[in-house]
Amino acid sequence: VMVSLPAWFGLADAAEAVKLSFILTAIWWALFSAPLWFFVPAAEYQSVPFHRAAAIATNRLLQTLRHIRALPETFLFLVAYWFYIDGVDTVVRMAVDFGLALGFEQNDLIQALLVTQFVGFPAALVFGYFGEKWGAKRSISLAIVVYLLIVLWASQMQSVTEFYGLAVAVGLVQGGIQALSRSLFARMVPAGYEGEFFGFYNMLGKFAVVLGPVIMGVVAGWSGDIRLSILSVAVLFVVGGVLLFKVDVKQGEQQAVEFSPGKE
Repeated sequence: VMVSLPAWFGLADAAEAVKLSFILTAIWWALFSAPLWFFVPAAEYQSVPFHRAAAIATNRLLQTLRHIRALPETFLFLVAYWFYIDGVDTVVRMAVDFGLALGFEQNDLIQALLVTQFVGFPAALVFGYFGEKWGAKRSISLAIVVYLLIVLWASQMQSVTEFYGLAVAVGLVQGGIQALSRSLFARMVPAGYEGEFFGFYNMLGKFAVVLGPVIMGVVAGWSGDIRLSILSVAVLFVVGGVLLFKVDVKQGEQQAVEFSPGKE
């Protein structure tokens, strides 16, 4: 709202609104971090030199990789997740740039992204119901199909009204695919290793939005067609969907139960 209507807040322009948003974000973080600072006791720890801390972290990461490789179905799911969540993040991160390239107004694009957020919360709850009814794997597969339709629609988009429609469509599946992916992964994590495995899972998510923008850039540069570049993101959903289809969840759960670090 500040970026779209800066005068309402006594701001000169959108640029000043963006600068203020950083300050508001810092206040938000400080406010909601306060309970942790004041009410959660600090754990005992021993300070170590940076090079020693880096060596410990590297060794633990390699150990986690060995643990995950010892669980074939869990490993296969993570590879599938990396592909399709890269597509999800690419659609979200590149939406504004794509819309601007098509000549849409920035305010319309920002408002469309807000629509995505408002739709996303209740839609995630509905997807949770689907996950219980159909199973997490089937529901994630449904979301992947929806994303394939979204990129296909985006490649043919002509008006800003369609962009709003796409924003609603993304909101319907974005929260669900993220929540159900965590839920499905949790079922294939050995007891007592949740922190280790989910730490790796979250790190993998941070590296997710890598392939998509690169693919879009290469295709756009090669073809000169921005529409073809968004369509190319479908490759990530197809690869992720195919790999997910091959994941045997029950077998993954059994492997997690039988997991022994000594057999990695």
